[in-house]
Amino acid sequence: MKFNKILFSFLILLTVISLSSCSDDDNDLEPVAMSSCSDGIMNGDETGVDCGGSCDPCNDGDGMMNEDPDFSGTFVQQDHMGRPGINTVLSFDMDGMPSVKDAHNNTIPSEMTAAFQAGFEARLEQYHDVYANLLGLDPATVNYENNILGLDAATLTGYLAADVLEISPDLPTTYFDPGTDADMDGRLLVPDGDEVALTGRTPQDDIIDVSLILLFGGAEGTRFSGQDLDDDGMADLPRLTSDGVGLTATISTDFPYLGSPE
Repeated sequence: MKFNKILFSFLILLTVISLSSCSDDDNDLEPVAMSSCSDGIMNGDETGVDCGGSCDPCNDGDGMMNEDPDFSGTFVQQDHMGRPGINTVLSFDMDGMPSVKDAHNNTIPSEMTAAFQAGFEARLEQYHDVYANLLGLDPATVNYENNILGLDAATLTGYLAADVLEISPDLPTTYFDPGTDADMDGRLLVPDGDEVALTGRTPQDDIIDVSLILLFGGAEGTRFSGQDLDDDGMADLPRLTSDGVGLTATISTDFPYLGSPE
């Protein structure tokens, strides 16, 4: 019995000594986390979560940063769309021949005018011939007329063949604004330099109608607008200056500039 008491006292003493060896200062120390490529944390020299740096390269979507982009392979321009519809309207494909539209889309803008302007101009004149035949007129007498901007056919199709939007830092951004009277002469639709055009475009610009006006509207912008020339209540001229679809949607002022469904 006496031996058991001595042993019990000795065990208690060892417990007290063990507990007293842990000072209160130890509670302020935190364990040091060792970075690794599998800890689910972006640490060390990683550029993403468990990737980049000394870990495996990051793939798209891994973490916040990726390695340098991969430019290997072949990249093809699908459509420029600086001026929607122009390529479709003025390029034309022949049976058994490579697609002009595809070739236009795959051409860099600096080379477009030289490669496609002549074809675009020929197509524009062909449209006028078609309308002349429908009206029972001599095609030689129904040709493109210099448009509201004072541009002849070669100059206009040169602009349109290069399917990019020009920017003018000192003019309003618009596809076409016929309501500008910069010289205050009271003339808005006369090609005397008042018109602001081809300086980019806003979401509110009706670029299809504007393009048709520039192609078929002549100097006043109204040449082929479905006029009733003999006042019989029937249109004697085709309506070529509008697609008949107005812009009625309210376009947001923030990217991506969407309109409400209609």
